[in-house]
Amino acid sequence: MKSTPEKKGEIVIYRTPEGKMELEVKLEHETLWLHQYQLAELFETDRSSLVKHITNIYKTGELSEDSTCAKFAQVRLEGKRRVTRQVLHYNLDMILSVGYRVNSKRGTQFRIWANNVLKEYLAKGYTLNEKRLREREKELQTLKTGIQLLERSIMKQARQLDQAMTFVNIIAGFSEGLRILDDYDNERLDSAGITEKAAVVICYEECRGIIGQIRDEFNSPLFGKEKDESFKSSIGQIYQSFGGKELYPSIEEKASMLLYLIVKNHSFVDGNKRIAATLFLYFLDKNSMLYGEDGRALIDGNTLASITLMIAESNPTEMETVKRIIMSILNRSSKH
Repeated sequence: MKSTPEKKGEIVIYRTPEGKMELEVKLEHETLWLHQYQLAELFETDRSSLVKHITNIYKTGELSEDSTCAKFAQVRLEGKRRVTRQVLHYNLDMILSVGYRVNSKRGTQFRIWANNVLKEYLAKGYTLNEKRLREREKELQTLKTGIQLLERSIMKQARQLDQAMTFVNIIAGFSEGLRILDDYDNERLDSAGITEKAAVVICYEECRGIIGQIRDEFNSPLFGKEKDESFKSSIGQIYQSFGGKELYPSIEEKASMLLYLIVKNHSFVDGNKRIAATLFLYFLDKNSMLYGEDGRALIDGNTLASITLMIAESNPTEMETVKRIIMSILNRSSKH
């Protein structure tokens, strides 16, 4: 005899052809279940007679109790109290076996209805499983793309040993998150940030001021010189909403997209990556997320330089993967 948690399964309604009776039938483990009182009502018999038939069916070995009987948690009103009781239920095999003995007409009617319900249920289950499989395949491809991105960045950008080690450290940091090589069901790149609060808005003029402050550090008259309006667009895009909902609801998503857009839009004649990294840190700081509770930086300089280079080396079609890598770094740093 099996015991099943309360919140599993579905409830379907059975109505007799004449419409005089309705029963809430539990759909679980690819079969239908009724408790004794429902069986008695369905077959228009008393419960004591029903129990005798069930006992005889088990005694003769026609059906196995282990495979046809289960306890399901059920909430009941007892006086003014709502209590949960473990109630015996019987599956379709037992329902039909009893029906043929007690009321063959009702048994036939229920069997026809049950077959249609189960066909629909199994077809629905197949569709859902197929959808989940496609989603897992897509997730697998996303993670593979992430690994390829990191490897490509190492090969193209690491000219010095210490720089190469920075990239290796990123991969090492993702070793747990990218355990897809062993079990990709349990470890996934994060698809959303974890800090959903109203973001402090940084405006275009404010960002231009930051660029002006760091220009002196770089010996280039073209540093921070805008080529078009794309820089202003990058800043505004992270705060966009549609249908009353923000496109990037978390701080991590906004920060990731800000870094990505400034790097990939190539808004400046010189300094795109340096400006992107600086404003990324500035945005986190304005939203009180640059440092953790222990005073440790949420993201260190080497990691920031590495993911900025990774963005630069990525293809536009890889944007979603890049964004999820950055969010995963931010999310997991916040949890530590």
